[in-house]
Amino acid sequence: MKRALRIAALAAGALVVGAHAQAPAPGQTFPWKTVRLVSGVSPGSASDTMARVISEKLQASLGQTVIVENRIGGGGIVGAASVAKAEPDGHTISVYTSSLTMVPFRPNPPFDAARDLAPVAVIATIPNVLIVSPAKGWNTLQDLVAAAKARPGQLTYGSAGVGTSTHMGAEKFRYAAGIEVVHVPYKGAPEVVADVLAGRIDFNFAPAVAVMGPIREGKLRAFAVGAAKRARALPTVPTTVEEGYPGSDYNFWVGLLVASKTPRETVERLNDEVNKVMQLADVRERVERLGAEVLTLSRADFATMIKEEFEENAKLVKAAGIKLE
Repeated sequence: MKRALRIAALAAGALVVGAHAQAPAPGQTFPWKTVRLVSGVSPGSASDTMARVISEKLQASLGQTVIVENRIGGGGIVGAASVAKAEPDGHTISVYTSSLTMVPFRPNPPFDAARDLAPVAVIATIPNVLIVSPAKGWNTLQDLVAAAKARPGQLTYGSAGVGTSTHMGAEKFRYAAGIEVVHVPYKGAPEVVADVLAGRIDFNFAPAVAVMGPIREGKLRAFAVGAAKRARALPTVPTTVEEGYPGSDYNFWVGLLVASKTPRETVERLNDEVNKVMQLADVRERVERLGAEVLTLSRADFATMIKEEFEENAKLVKAAGIKLE
């Protein structure tokens, strides 16, 4: 018994020493250690790609090592949950998407999306592009809708996971078009695109980041962009609204969030540094080359955007009968 108590005491002491080793020295300000950008999706997915675009520049700006760490699962929710529970000092940052605003509607969510994470900054918006394989024989979006209505519940669409931006973008379109199709969730966007290319999935609302190459090569057909306006990278592709489906646009943003108790001055510093990075000419060029569009907001405006999306999604989930299991 005494030996067990000694071991426990030694272990506790080690934890205390470790905690002090990570604490800032007197006079030190953020950041005083490695900054981790936690990506909850597969490498090659939209938000993961954006994280890697900014990590090097943010490292130079902050004067500390910045790394991208993948914690994959649940369409990004596993990574976000780990950040929500992390030490609230700004060194652990979630690179998440508008999928955040669907977390409250999941059964037994692992964290409170409105309470446990604090918005830091938006990186970019990424238009979702409705893609199909040319082998399907459809030439227009109307052809696809007609096929879905002729065979209700038989056509399939893929997503990067339940509640993700690719899922919700497709659900907004499904509801607006009045079609019944089957949702097939995957672990990430690259896996879905591979199955659309192979013809195993009928269609997908894919982030432009993931499909610009195959579209340019003619391996995929881009029928429409599921955003409020046409994508700069695909100027000849109409929006789903232009194609006659009002209310089908979806705001797919990628942004940074931290644990909610992170000091306000740290959050504001991060917002300022990220916004500066996103205005760099080479960063903007890389982002736009991927088919995304830079968006910078104040911390307060980002928080307002998220709040409004929580409210809009609550209405959509109820009206469209969306299941997030």
